Order: sequence, then structure tokens, then C-alpha cells
Amino acid sequence: MTNASLYPLLSQVNTPADLRELDQSELPQLAEELRGFLIDVVSTTGGHLAAGLGTVELTIACHYVFDTPDDRLVWDIGHQAYPHKILTGRRDKMSTLRHKGGLSGFLQRSESPYDTFGAGHSSTSIGAGLGMAIAASLDGEEGNSDREVVSIIGDGAMTAGMAFEALNNAGGLEADLLVILNDNDMSISPNVGAMSNYLARILSGRAYTSVREGSKQVLGTLPPVKHLARRWEEHLKGLVMPSTLFEELGFNYIGPIDGHNLSVLIKTLRNMRKMKRSGGPRFLHVITQKGRGFEPAEGDPCIYHGVSPFDPDTGKMEQLPTKITYTEVFSDWLCDIAEQDDRAIGITPAMREGSGLMAFAERFPDKYYDVGIAEQHALTFAAGLACEGYKPVIAIYSTFLQRGYDQLVHDVCLQGLDVTLAIDRGGIVGADGATHAGTFDLSFMRCIPDLVIMAPTDEDECRQMLYTGFTHPGPAAIRYPRGTGPGRIPTKEMTAIPIGKGEIVRRGERVAILVFGTLLTPALVAAKRVNATVANMRFVKPLDEDLVKQLAKSHDLIVTLEENVVAGGSGSGVNELFATSDPQQNRPSLLNLGIPDRFLDHGSQSEVLADCGLDPEGIYKAIRHSINHLAPSGQST
Repeated sequence: MTNASLYPLLSQVNTPADLRELDQSELPQLAEELRGFLIDVVSTTGGHLAAGLGTVELTIACHYVFDTPDDRLVWDIGHQAYPHKILTGRRDKMSTLRHKGGLSGFLQRSESPYDTFGAGHSSTSIGAGLGMAIAASLDGEEGNSDREVVSIIGDGAMTAGMAFEALNNAGGLEADLLVILNDNDMSISPNVGAMSNYLARILSGRAYTSVREGSKQVLGTLPPVKHLARRWEEHLKGLVMPSTLFEELGFNYIGPIDGHNLSVLIKTLRNMRKMKRSGGPRFLHVITQKGRGFEPAEGDPCIYHGVSPFDPDTGKMEQLPTKITYTEVFSDWLCDIAEQDDRAIGITPAMREGSGLMAFAERFPDKYYDVGIAEQHALTFAAGLACEGYKPVIAIYSTFLQRGYDQLVHDVCLQGLDVTLAIDRGGIVGADGATHAGTFDLSFMRCIPDLVIMAPTDEDECRQMLYTGFTHPGPAAIRYPRGTGPGRIPTKEMTAIPIGKGEIVRRGERVAILVFGTLLTPALVAAKRVNATVANMRFVKPLDEDLVKQLAKSHDLIVTLEENVVAGGSGSGVNELFATSDPQQNRPSLLNLGIPDRFLDHGSQSEVLADCGLDPEGIYKAIRHSINHLAPSGQST
């Protein structure tokens, strides 16, 4: 239970209805308590911190003004929504955040009726909110036409094409939708692009600065009369922000206002709610400070975006593992290859830190491109570079590559362009859960013609595969997991691996385990107990057919093992090979082990692997069960 002596007001707020019972004069104290509680919780659980610290007042104001959950709050991603979780009945469960069986680090419709839209990928809130707003208008006869729909999106998420597609659609439909831009000048990585530069120019302009304080007060007390409100607003903005982008898209634009001034926020939101009666979409621009109220996070909001457990007094985080991570392997390799080849270009869709491009960006600024949260554009941009003889390397999370699938197929692979995909977070990601799990990539890539797909089993092999993909004259993908590997220190040398060739790493009898990527270590543990042969297949595509056929002749059971969904994955490739082989030949029994056909709950990587039967014990039990159903050795199966 929440300590009432430390958090006297917050301990009374179990739902937004309780919040709305408070006097407005009590809300600044509530904000202070909420911010302190958030720091206290995340210091223990880890998770996303800086974004939520910046939205404390905005969250309180939205739940205070709007009748949630009947009115819909649609948060983008969920990084900024921890205060929302705390105020919507989950305060006393926050200690379970991101732990197995506990609260999700993102928003989940199944977790709370206040989570109106689940999302772990950015820039979906406006499109989802538009759908809800249209639904409310269609349900008008049932009394839902007055329902307010509020989409809250960060300025980093506004760099994505999805956001502008939705804005354009909403303006054209004249939908009753309120979009709140939470502008903290900071996404996970520093914002890039013309949109960010436009906002920065407006906010730093002398004319705007001179009237900013006055405009906050005026806009906070706008009368609800449509004609007067619009005339005054247009007059004021005509002096300050001519040709406002959002008005050109059909929105009634208000702001910017101070996102930490509860009085101004509440006045403005109430007036914007009244403006709903005049029809058409509205846009509120709110300025916040990421990491507000916690000095370490204010000083470095990027570092404190996502945190491991830390000391709430000093901000010092727990020591990270001493072993090199796969992301660091990629970082070192990209810098080394850029030293050797002037054609190397590094590209990321707004994940400079997470994908390990910090060192490359500093050492090779002219070869580094952050395209913003625009995965589709990242691939087509790379394709254009490849057309002109450059060798682009795209650093991207597996889960985010899903958003650029058409471009991977049509713009890169169909044209056979020399683009290298460095796919981080392949497989199970742990506490981030289903929205960030990279469990589908081998399946959705394997069906694409002419794409070479590699999956390393250790750190050195990752480095050599990155080099192999870079030197291969066509599209290539190297897919590696989150975190550390078995601890094999990468060699400085770089040697290309023969395309489509695996290797046998252990000799055994009757059972052959074909390992595709990360699970070699647990496979060897299980193999020792059943005396199985183990092959490191290395390539998902092209499959080493000769090695598979060789093992099939001398083994009764072929086991495929991968940290990817079984459906359509590496094991399916082996199944297809046997399905098209000579029917007169004796075929071994087949066992495909991988991720089951369901979305995975969050938990530690080891916990989730065990739940999927992909730890040493689970692999052993599955093989042992299949062995028990084999015919005696030497007889046809």
C-alpha cells in the first residue's frame, strides 16, 4: 500500500474520479507527490523515467478535465504514461512494473479500461484517436457524440509519417478530435528533421518570446464563442506564427502553453473542450521538460529515458554487465569498416543510442544519418544511396523493422540493392514484452527472394557476419539478440563466412540439433545429456542444404532450434527441404523448437525463454519426448 505519510494526497487517489473530487488548489501538491512516487518506484523496478516526469502536470490536468474513461485518452507509445498508470488504479501495483506477472511497461487494453489503445511503437495515437472520434460520431444516436477523444503525442513521434497521415486525414474529415503535442524537445535520441527545426525556430523567435507569457494567459481564458475565439486566436497567431503548419492541415491550433502550469493547462483544456461544439479537429501545443523534478534526468534526459534500477538520491544506476554486448560489437565493427571503406554509411530511425551508433556519429558525422522515427523512409533512403554506389548499413530493432516491410521487399530486395541490415533485439527482449519482442523477423524475411539472412551464435561470429553481409554484393540481414552473448571476445580481424555454409560443433548419435542463432549454448547443454550432434547453421537463408542432407542420412531425429516463432521460421525451411526431397529416401523425424504461436508476456529474458521451453531443460525434455517415440535405431521411421 502507498505510504500515506509520504504521499497524503496521492494515497487518496485510486481512480480519476477521486482526482476530480480534489480542489484545484490541491493539484500542485498532488503533482509533487506523483513525481516523487514515480522516482521512488522506477528507481527499484527500472523502466522509462524521464518522459513520465515531464508529463505529470499534463496527466493530472487531462484526467481532471476529461471524464475518463468515458472520454478517451490515447497516449502515444507509453513511455510518457507511467503517471497515467499511477492515477488509474494501478498505483499499488507499480512495484511489479515490467516484472513477470506484473504491470506492463507500456499500455495494454487488457490491463485497464483507461488504456484505450495499446502501443509500444510510436506515432499511432492520432490515427487511433481519429478512429475513436469517428466511432463516437457514428454512435451519436446512442449518446456518444459528446465523447471527447484526446490523442497525446510527443514531438519525437511527430517525425513519423504515420502521424502526418493521420493529421491530414483528420483535417479532411473535420473530425472532433483533440491532439495534444507534448513538446519536450527530446525523443529517445535528439530530434531531427525539418519539423523539429520548424518548432525550434518558432519557439526561439524574438516576436514569439515577447508575447509568450501574455498569450498563455489569454489562451487559457478564451471564451467558448466560436466566432470570437477564432478571430482572437487568428489575430494573435498572425502576429507570431504565420502560415501555421497545423492550421494548413485543417486544425484549430492553440499554444504553445506551459505544460507544467496546472492552472493554465486546466483553463485551456476546459475551453478546448467547449470548442468541440464548434466542430473540427483541435491541436494544443504544450511545452514540457523531460526529466522534470529529478536533477540527473533534467541534465541528461537521454540517459534517463530508459533506466536500470538506480539510487533515487544520486541517480546512479546499477552497474551494467562487464561482458561486451552485441550492440557494442556492432558499434565497434561499424567504426572499423568505415575506416576501411569510404562508401560505408550508417543509418538509424531515431535509435542512435539503443542501436549503438553514438561512437560512429561522433567519429564519422558526415556518414551518419538519423532519419527520425521513419522506418519506411530509412530503408528507401538506404536504397537510394545504394543505387549510387554507397554501402548503407541500417541499424534497426527487429520489432521496428516490421514497420518497413514493404520497403524491404520492394525498394531493397526486388532491386537487389547492396543494403546491410544490422537487426538488434532479435528474439526475446525481456521486460519490454510483446510490443518489442523480435520474434517474427526470420519468418517475415525468409520468404523474400535474394535476401541473405544470418544469425550469429556468439560475439565474434556476429562481427564476422556483419563483415560478410557488408561485402556481399546484395541485400543482407544480420540478426542478433539484446544484451550479452556467451563471452567470446571478437577478434580484430574480419573474415567473410562462405555464404550458406554451416558447421558441426559437436558429434553425437541418432539426434542432430540444427541451431539457428542465439541458442547454441543451451543446445550444447541439452545435447550432452542425449549425446546429440549439434550444427551451427549460421545462415537461415540460403540454407546449408548439403549439411542438412548429410545429417539426415546418419540421424533418426532432426531438431531445429531458433529464437523465432516456429511458424514460417528457420525450421520451416528445413521442413520444406525434406518435403521436396526424393520420396524414396528414408526421412528422419523432425522436431521444430522455437517461440510458440502466441504473443509473449513480459519478464526477464531467462524467464520467458524457460516459459517457451527454450532453456536447456526445456530443450532436453522436448528431445527426450521425441526420442521415446522413435523406432528402434536402424529401423525405418
